[in-house]
Amino acid sequence: MTALPKKKHTRARRGNKRSHKGLSKINGYLCPECNEPRLPHSICSNCGEYRGRRYQSTPEPVSEEATQT
Repeated sequence: MTALPKKKHTRARRGNKRSHKGLSKINGYLCPECNEPRLPHSICSNCGEYRGRRYQSTPEPVSEEATQT
């Protein structure tokens, strides 16, 4: 037979055991290019820049002269 607890652990002991399991707040950063908030170590969702390089291409507006020919 396996070991069984002799007495019930109180809510306080259970809570103290779980006290360090909480989630911590993620520090957000401002993108140096567009000053929009972004997550650390990730590409900016607004401009697509990360560490000075552009990884996401933004669609360029099509001019009317190019569509007429």
